[in-house]
Amino acid sequence: MASEPKVKGPAAYFPSIEKTYGKPVSHWFNILNSVKNKKHMEQVAFLKTEHKLGHGHANALVGYHRAQQEA
Repeated sequence: MASEPKVKGPAAYFPSIEKTYGKPVSHWFNILNSVKNKKHMEQVAFLKTEHKLGHGHANALVGYHRAQQEA
């Protein structure tokens, strides 16, 4: 019986983020593109204040998005 590997790191939050806020993570990544020149915690604060995301969800999105930009 083969099982899917368990998703780890920030991506582990993605199903919960999509369920909680009703938008795909790509929506949030597009929003983060608009504030890409801000620092990590400034982006987290932006998602929390302007879009009412919880801290853990905002931090996961920012962390993943920034890692993809650096790759």
